[in-house]
Amino acid sequence: MYTPLPAHKYEAKAYDLHGLHGMSDQTMVLHVKLYEGYVAETNRLTSRIRDILVDGKVDQDEAPAYSEFKRRLGFEYNGMVLHENYFDSLTSGGSKEPTSNSAFRHAAEESFGTYEAWKVDFMSVGKIRGVGWAICYLNPYTGKLSNHWITLHEVGHVAGFIPVLVVDVWEHAFILDYLPAERDDYIDAFFENVNWSEVEHRLTRSVAPTSTPPWV
Repeated sequence: MYTPLPAHKYEAKAYDLHGLHGMSDQTMVLHVKLYEGYVAETNRLTSRIRDILVDGKVDQDEAPAYSEFKRRLGFEYNGMVLHENYFDSLTSGGSKEPTSNSAFRHAAEESFGTYEAWKVDFMSVGKIRGVGWAICYLNPYTGKLSNHWITLHEVGHVAGFIPVLVVDVWEHAFILDYLPAERDDYIDAFFENVNWSEVEHRLTRSVAPTSTPPWV
């Protein structure tokens, strides 16, 4: 008899993000509530998928619902995790730039020549038209950084790469504080509040670089 794994329920993390520079308290309160919705929907979809699999198979009449639940789960789950990555890297009294001797600055210089060149690239990704995210990833096999645009929450992630710095550029992240055409001002404000200690932690806890990916 098929025995499904025990259910895992995701818990929304508690965030107190008041006092950020250029990002209003009202925006952050509403944004956290939106994140909590992603957590709830991830749990709901996970439960619905388990209900279908309880007898160890997906019947033909269940396949359309199962397919849609699985497709939607990718959107909701990534929405949950990316918001956590984003909120975790924010703090009141943050620093606009990493320190001159930080591991992140060194990685940016190794990858782009200068930290300033990395930042221009990252901010340019963040200004791409559309709804989604700008993410700086670490390639764990080379130790290099690269910046990528993610459409919605789940389209465009680089397999095996590790998110290091994440900025939400959906309009809900800034529309109370900036006009849609002022996204670059919002990204500037984001950089005023970065918790570089968290960014450094993500970078340094990652896999040690190796020249050969495991699938080769």
